[in-house]
Amino acid sequence: MRIGIVVNPDAGLGGRLGFKGSDGRAEEARAAGAQDRAGPRMLQTLEALKTLLESSLNRANVEMECIGWQGRMGGAWMPTDNEKMSFTSIGQTPEKTSETETSELVRSLVESGAEAILYAGGDGTTRDIANALHSIDKDAQEMPLIGVPGGVKMHSGCFATTPKAAAEVTLAFLLGDLRCAITEVMDLDEEIYQEGVWKVRMYGEAWTPSSPRFMQGAKEQVERTSESDTIEGLAQHVKSLIESDEDLMIIWGSGGTLRRMGEFCEEELTLLGIDILGPVENDSRKLHSDLNEQKLLEIISQHVDDNGDTRPRLLLLSPMGGQGFLIGRGNLQLSPEVLKTIGIDNILGVATPAKLIGLNAVRIDTGDAELDQVFQTKRFIKILQGFRTTRLIRIEEA
Repeated sequence: MRIGIVVNPDAGLGGRLGFKGSDGRAEEARAAGAQDRAGPRMLQTLEALKTLLESSLNRANVEMECIGWQGRMGGAWMPTDNEKMSFTSIGQTPEKTSETETSELVRSLVESGAEAILYAGGDGTTRDIANALHSIDKDAQEMPLIGVPGGVKMHSGCFATTPKAAAEVTLAFLLGDLRCAITEVMDLDEEIYQEGVWKVRMYGEAWTPSSPRFMQGAKEQVERTSESDTIEGLAQHVKSLIESDEDLMIIWGSGGTLRRMGEFCEEELTLLGIDILGPVENDSRKLHSDLNEQKLLEIISQHVDDNGDTRPRLLLLSPMGGQGFLIGRGNLQLSPEVLKTIGIDNILGVATPAKLIGLNAVRIDTGDAELDQVFQTKRFIKILQGFRTTRLIRIEEA
């Protein structure tokens, strides 16, 4: 089977820098030291897929022909020594890439007989691919898409939960075990977001293999005016922790729930950024706003006593509605290094009852396989759902 490969080299570059997306800011991100994210995530998927194709799970002994452009948009991320997976070049990645090049590559893949597209990027990449397919013809519009999560924002339903899950979905698709279904192509309106307004829009539809376990589904915006009292209760719980321990450092995750909790705590938090409320110093606490990975590491690492032992710290995270991601979607500033510095036992999930409806487990995608396994070994994580009311919720297997 011929599978088209698409990698957006610029996707995800701004994540650890605290950018709210990489659209139009790739050069700025690279100048600041950002490293490729989408390409290495595609490599993880293809290496996992190579192993699956050569295992007993490939019961039909299927082979996969990848087609795409040489270079950073495809061929550069192909693993070597493939027995069941080959790569056919149909072009060369240009020096600079944009949505125009993505559209050209998608058109070339359709013309070359691709039966599905495996791509790495974020919501912007999904939109570009879907728009390109819709501009070709009706048959192209039904091209199955399998997304490897490699961007900053991933609200669309085409994405697998992790690179490894993308490999599992691709093998199941090759074996004919999965049917395709329509899902939403979603994206955050970045211009409005820069003004502090979170608005996710539906930009279209796409076809993707239907696998509830491995595909994340589209993000839901859960807003209930009746939940104001609940959010105030959540805030009062956190406020009581703050007032009872002057040495406690609070790391506030992203999202509307935590931002509104901050209002009740009289703190002006950023919507999709990571903020830190420091310990009491000179009778007050300092709020550090919208921090990137480097600043997070700097501030948290300094929160130690004279013996170098860690002082109390707490990371508050709210799962993404509809997808259940606690880590790995919209909070890439929380890199594996940052999470290790905080300590995974110092993480507290926060969710309203409405967000917990239908959420049987939370998902973790730190970008570090070993750290993901540490979370898997932990098995459960505590979720605050009301004033002094918590529950344990299962961590989804990768």
